[in-house]
Formats: sequence, structure tokens, C-alpha cells
Amino acid sequence: MAERATHRDRLRALEFEAFVAGAGGRLLHTATLLTGEPSRPPGAYARAEALLRAALARTYADWDRLHGGDPYDRARRELALRFAREARRHQRPRGGLLDRLTPIERLVLVLRMYEEVGEEQTAALLGLPADRVRAVCARAVATLRAGGGRRGSTGAMGRGQASAPGDRVTP
Repeated sequence: MAERATHRDRLRALEFEAFVAGAGGRLLHTATLLTGEPSRPPGAYARAEALLRAALARTYADWDRLHGGDPYDRARRELALRFAREARRHQRPRGGLLDRLTPIERLVLVLRMYEEVGEEQTAALLGLPADRVRAVCARAVATLRAGGGRRGSTGAMGRGQASAPGDRVTP
């Protein structure tokens, strides 16, 4: 009996390690966007790493209860919820593109544009009405556009690529 439990625990750990190996980079980038920390030099984003570590710990704790659910969605949801709870810690400007946004604007914009989460899903995740999510996203985009990014930039944030401090986000 103990042998079976040990095997199950080992299998669970291997599955989770494979998930983190495949999705960890994108989740770290999402956490970096949320916290507003610079992505360079490596190791400069301690808050993003701490946020991701906590979200992954919770995802691992719930691993057996996922029952075929999407672990990436669970980890992303945990990232968003933890960021929302700790938003006051992430208000200090750090020199990044999203610094002009409030934490809720940053959260909604990252979920909608970078993670491509639907409006209804974002609203349900954050416990907000869909029209509020739409308004916050529009205000965030308007704020970024009014900030004077470079002309001709590709708006890479919505395509899963890193954004440079001068890049412009387009819906």
C-alpha cells in the first residue's frame, strides 16, 4: 500500500515538473508583466518569481483535484488572484511599459491582451461585471497609447512575445 502511494506521489511530481518545464517561462513572463519588474538582467524580477512560486505551489497542492482540467489555466488564475490581493505591493514605478497603469488595469490588460483570456472569463475570474472589464481594458489601452510609444511598433504583447519599454500595445 505504501509502495503504491509512493509511486503515485512520484508520478504526480513528474507530471508537475513536466508542466512547469513547458509552461513556466510563459507564466514567469506573465508574472513579470503583472509586477512591472524589468525582465533583464536575469534575476532582477524577485517579486515576479515569488508570485509565480506561490501560484505554482497552490497549483501543485490542487494537482490531484484538477481531474483533467487545464493546469495552465489554474496556475494563471492563481497568479491573477494573488496579484490582485497583493496589488498594493506592485504600485511602485519600475520603468516598464505598464508602469502608467493601476494594478487593476495592468491585471486586466495582461489577462486580456497577453494571455488572451476572454472578457467573460476575465470578469468571472476577477468577480467584476463584463462591462467593467471592458471599460478598464479600454482605459488601459488609451493610457498606453497616450503615453507616446514608438510609432510602427508591432504590439507584441498580444502575441506572447516580450515587450520592450518603448513598445506600444494595440488591441
